[in-house]
Formats: sequence, C-alpha cells, structure tokens
Amino acid sequence: SVGSGTESAPLSPLCTPAYTLQPHSSLAHSMQAAASLALRRATTERAEPRSRRPAPALASVGSGPSSATRIPSLQTSSASLASRWALQRCRSMRARSPSPAVTVCASDVRVADGSVSVVLLSGGKGTRMGAKIPKQYLMFMGKPICAHSLQTLSSLPEVGEMVVVCEEEFESIFTDNYTSDVPLVFARPGNERQDSVYNGLQKVREGAALACIHDSARPLVTPEEVTQVLKDALEYGAAVLGVPTKATIKQADGDQFVVKTLDRSTLWEMHTPQVMPPEVLQRGFEKVRAENLVVTDDVSIVEHLGLPVFITKGSYNNLKITTPDDIAVAERILAGTESLVAS
Repeated sequence: SVGSGTESAPLSPLCTPAYTLQPHSSLAHSMQAAASLALRRATTERAEPRSRRPAPALASVGSGPSSATRIPSLQTSSASLASRWALQRCRSMRARSPSPAVTVCASDVRVADGSVSVVLLSGGKGTRMGAKIPKQYLMFMGKPICAHSLQTLSSLPEVGEMVVVCEEEFESIFTDNYTSDVPLVFARPGNERQDSVYNGLQKVREGAALACIHDSARPLVTPEEVTQVLKDALEYGAAVLGVPTKATIKQADGDQFVVKTLDRSTLWEMHTPQVMPPEVLQRGFEKVRAENLVVTDDVSIVEHLGLPVFITKGSYNNLKITTPDDIAVAERILAGTESLVAS
C-alpha cells in the first residue's frame, strides 16, 4: 500500500497509470515505460489465485509512521529506480501530464497533432543499385521512390514538420512531389548515416515531442505502422518498427567458422521509422561523439544511454529498396495492396 498515514488503502492493480511528467525527459520516459509494463502485468495477474502470485518487490512509500521506506543500492540503475517510482506512482494517483503532447491512461496513448518532426534520410549513394542516380530517386510506380514515404508521413495529423536530409541538387524532387501544408525544410547528409541523422536533428524545431527517423528507400511503410510506432515511442520512451527474424542466424569467427547458432526467437530485424524524443537523441549523440562510437541505426544511440527501446511489430512488406530485384518485389507488393483496397 502507498499512503501518508496509518490507514493507507490497498491499491487496485487496474487503476489508471497516472503521473505528471515532462515529455522530453529520458527518465520520465523510462517511468512511463515501467508504468505501462506494470499495468499490463497487473492486468494479467487478475486471473491468478492470490496465493500463487509472487510477493511484491516494492517497498511502500509514504510519510506516516506505518510507511516503510527502503533506500535502494547506489548501484541500482536509473531505469530500475524509474520502474519502482512509476509503478507506485501510477497505482496511487490519477493526473494528467501538463504537456499537450502526452495523454496517457490505461488503454490509450495519443500523440498530439503536429507534435512530431520527421527526419527523412535521403543522402545514400545507392551504389549497389548500379544506377546513375541514388536509388531513392529512381521511379517506382509512377513517382520517385522517396516520394512515397514523403507523402505517407506528411499526411499524418501527428506530423508537424518534415526535415529531408539530401544533397541540394535533389531538393526539387521533394518540392515537386510535396502536397502537404506541413513545413518542409532541408538538411545536408554527412559521411555516415549517424552524421546525416545528426544534421537532420539540428533542423528539428524546438518543442517537438518526438523525432521520427525514416529511410526514404522504404516506400511501403503504411500510415497504420507509423501511427503505432509513434504511440509506442510516446508510451515507452523510444520505439522502432521491426519484424521477427525468419532465417537461422549463426555467429561466425574471423575465419568463417560457426561459433554458435543464435536463438531465433529472440532476434528481430530492425526497420524504420525509429522514434524517440529529440532531446534523448541529442544526448545520445553527445555520448556517441565523446566516446567515438559507431552506430548503424538510431535506437542504438538510445541504447548507449541505457534507456529502454520498444519494438513495434511491423510488416515484412516494409522492405528497404537496395537492388533492382527489390524494386520488382516492391512493385508486386504495392500492386497487390492496391488491388485489395480497390476490391
């Protein structure tokens, strides 16, 4: 029980998670993640006999004579502390976040309209495609590959800004295919993907609740997938679209001999969008640069901060176009999807 006097009432496991948090605080997002997971577990526990449930690991917190306060070890992680704090907080009170971008309750997470800044990466050279221009500018189903995700993302009500990372010579491709009223700004690519993301992040407007990083070479991402990964990022602190790995993955040594077979049930293939608060990403970049780290995707930066990242299950159709074969496959997928919608 949680309270401030001698008559603290027991808490219902189904009470709405409620806490007042700043949306751009990494600790706040860890707390939100912990609260959401705690609520799901508590809901599952309803059907279990009380005698079979494990004893709670949390100490009661309060200021009265009957409230026991347990001081955690100095080696307890910030995420663990956030989990304990958020679990007790969400079970003991009901409140709304002061930020209009955050609305959290037991069954709904809503991303406010216009609160998301999209960083659309379009600086790749596309050497494996073997074309004269980068692959994202090749024609695909009547328009450039990059225009598909540009239009999908800019049409979402949650999106309030589009930041396109591309070379200056290709800006007209985006402006010519842009039909949204959402502001469109440009940034220049860097030598590596992480440099391009950093450059795009510097253009994100102040006050954005979430930064949504997407590869322009993934034209088949759907509005439903993007909407869900945005919600998950707001609820858990950071989220990425992904799919369970289908193939068997083996770890090999430098001489190409198998070291071990990895457990496929724990492996996921990462897609984009990858979503997190801009401040968290900025802080991650400071760490990456200070320690000279190399990362291949955006949520890896968040991982280096020790913060949780949730995987939103997406579709295998959200493939990245890299070779001519990928274009043929994507055309068949899109043609099939459109025929289903038409029927």
